[in-house]
Order: sequence, then C-alpha cells, then structure tokens
Amino acid sequence: MTKIAVLGYGTVGSGVVHVLSANAALIEKNAGEKIEVGRVLDLREFPGDPVSGILTHDFEDIVSDPEISVVVETMGGTKPAYDFVKRCLLSGKSVCTSNKALVADHGTELIRIASEKNVHFFFEASVGGGIPILRPLSRCLVADEILSIKGILNGTTNFILSKMRDEGADYSEVLAQAQKLGYAEADPTADVEGYDSCRKIAILTALAYGAQVDYEDITTEGITDITTQDIAYAERLGRVIRLIGMSRRADGRLYALVAPFMLDKCDPLYGVNDVFNAITVTGNMLGDVMFYGQGAGKDATASAVVTDVIEAVKNRDIRVDIRWDEKKQTVEPLEDMTNKFFVRISSEQADRAAGLFGVTEFIDGVVDGEVGFLTGEIKESEFNNSFAQLSGTKKRIRLL
Repeated sequence: MTKIAVLGYGTVGSGVVHVLSANAALIEKNAGEKIEVGRVLDLREFPGDPVSGILTHDFEDIVSDPEISVVVETMGGTKPAYDFVKRCLLSGKSVCTSNKALVADHGTELIRIASEKNVHFFFEASVGGGIPILRPLSRCLVADEILSIKGILNGTTNFILSKMRDEGADYSEVLAQAQKLGYAEADPTADVEGYDSCRKIAILTALAYGAQVDYEDITTEGITDITTQDIAYAERLGRVIRLIGMSRRADGRLYALVAPFMLDKCDPLYGVNDVFNAITVTGNMLGDVMFYGQGAGKDATASAVVTDVIEAVKNRDIRVDIRWDEKKQTVEPLEDMTNKFFVRISSEQADRAAGLFGVTEFIDGVVDGEVGFLTGEIKESEFNNSFAQLSGTKKRIRLL
C-alpha cells in the first residue's frame, strides 16, 4: 500500500480525495497496490468531512512522515507551494501537482531535483486540466519533430467569446455571467488578459522542444477589447474569435504568442466552444493531432492528478525522465514573427490601405463608416509599419 498526502483541500484537492475514494478498486488494479490518503494539509477546519481525522495544519507532519511517499500539491500559486514541493522532493517524496504557476516558474529546478533524488515530479494537470497532453507530448510523439503547438488553453475566455457570439452580448455582460456561474474569478485578470494561457503554452513548449521557456518572454494579449462588432466581422467571414496560445519553430528559431485569433472553419479548433479546451500539435511526420476535453473543473483536473499518482506508484523504482533541459530557449521577438491579419478601418482610409497592403477586396456593411480586409502572410514589424500609416478608426486581429 502507498500512502499519499494532499497539500490544499480546495476544489482540486478535495477532488483528488473524491476520485481516490470513488474509483478505489480501479485505481488499486491499475497501480498494482492500494493508494490511501494519509494526510491532508489545510489551514481550515472541515468538521464532519471524511478527512477531518487526517487533517493537519503543519507541513512538518507530512514532510517528516516516512510512510508518505507521494505528495499531491493543489494549493495554487508559488508561495508556499514552491518551498513545500522542493522540500518534499529533497526528502525523497515524489510530487504530483496541478499548479501551472509553480511549473512555469520553477519547473526546471524541480525536475532536476526530482531526477537527482530518483523520485518523480509530475504535472499533467497543470496545462489542460483533465486533458491528457503532457504525457503524450513527451512520450508518444517523440518520433516526430514538433513544428507547432496551438491551443485554446483557458476555459473562462472560451466561455466568454462563445457566449458573445451565440448571444450577441458584449464582453462585460458575459464576464458577469461567467463570474456568476463560477467560471471566472472575482478578479479575472489572469484569465482575460491571457496570463494563464501564457504559462500553459510556456510549459507545453518546454516539453515539446526539451528546454526551459521563460513565459515572460512570450508576448501576451488578452480579450478585453474584443467587441460585438469584431464578432460580427468574424461571422461575416465564417470565422470565430478565440484566445490562442501558440508556439512554432521556423528555420531553427522559436516563436511564441498568446492573443485573440480569428479561426477559419477548416481549423480543428473552430468548433471548440463553451468552457472546453483543445490543443493541436503538428509533427513533421504525423501532421495534426488534437487533444480535446475539459480544461478545468474539480473531477476532470483531479482525475489527471490521480493518474500522475498512479504513474509515480507504478514507477517507484524506475526513473521516468522528463526532457526539459535547464538551458533556456530563446523566444524570438514578436516583430520577426509572420502572421495573417484581419483589419478594421474607417471607410475613407480604404484607398490608402489598398496601397499599403495591396488589398483588392474589402468587407463592408458590418459597421457604418467602416470596412474590413484580410492581409496575406506578413512579418509583424512590416504590418505594424504600414498599420501606423492609417488614421482614424483602426483595429487588427490575427488570423489562423
């Protein structure tokens, strides 16, 4: 039998305890032995809860317990999660976490410590919630050169953009709805400004290309200025607007970006709606493969965490290497990246835009006094230089 501890008895932590209990027989069969929760750490009390008898407020009770061999971290944030996880690894305990901030900020160091101590640091749930993506990326796609990764990595923003399209409501109205339903936090900044997606694409890129990626090097734009007029233009073009985290390699150089994109119907991400997430990985031999499912939620995320626990138990005496070198990858400046664009301008600027961008066809009749147009593939710096020469109303959204 393996005893584990759970750090943090919030949504995901309580979900882990629930999954271990509800699927106990199946988990024992797959792990080869019984897995039991020996300790739960939280500052709060939970009278009447099944964990009340194993609850502790002192982390030392866990790190010093020789019977606990695997620790689940679901506290969120980096303080005190980083210190606790590091100490667990140094004490010879494997750690499974759903904490994207912890992995994005300290993954390189924690993976190294786990390797040195011959234990495991697993973090499947940190990117796609219940979607299995990290393990397939690091183990199942290793015969391919990964050309690109792109995905809808945040359920909150996907819910907002889906509802704006389906109901014709503006951003602030749908955000309030998302908060009421519990899909958005009281302070939604991390989601709507793209920071959550940025950390996730940094983790995915590090695993895909085998070396550290600093999420602070990735240009990040959110969805707060997406309007119903933008949605109407997308509809006219047979497209949808989604917040996309992406990275790709071209000519040996790495590019990464988080921003709203207009997706064409032929894109596999086009039909991903509501709070669902999806990630497309493109390999040089395999082509496109997509991973789709619930990117958040108590049971879905907890299921991914418990799968990591089973992996740690099954491979107690086997080293499972994670290809994530400490040498940092260089993310090229956004100005050097090439993209396609949709542009909105005032009608009187149409002739000027035609000359600057070689436009031969405009979209009109969506907003009075405006026209829109699409560009071909163009370097960001060249686009910005031409865009700056337009006056009056103007806006741009990238295309996939």
